[in-house]
Amino acid sequence: MRKTFLTIGLLAAPRAAFACPVCFGDNDSPMAVAMNTGILFMLIIVAGVLGAFASFFIYLIRRAKSAEALATVECVAEQEGTV
Repeated sequence: MRKTFLTIGLLAAPRAAFACPVCFGDNDSPMAVAMNTGILFMLIIVAGVLGAFASFFIYLIRRAKSAEALATVECVAEQEGTV
């Protein structure tokens, strides 16, 4: 019974059911500006973390290639000394 009244109440006043009051308000209000700034800040943080993650793996790939090249050179140097 309680759910029925809640549903009827939300359908009777649909504006109260919207999650974001900024979307239906003034675009230049301080609340809208703060929300846009917060979204931009979160995107910058996510991009920074993803960039650091990708650069770490690029570093590991480069280091593995240089270690492989060094091991190949050492292997060839050892083989040249033996007959």
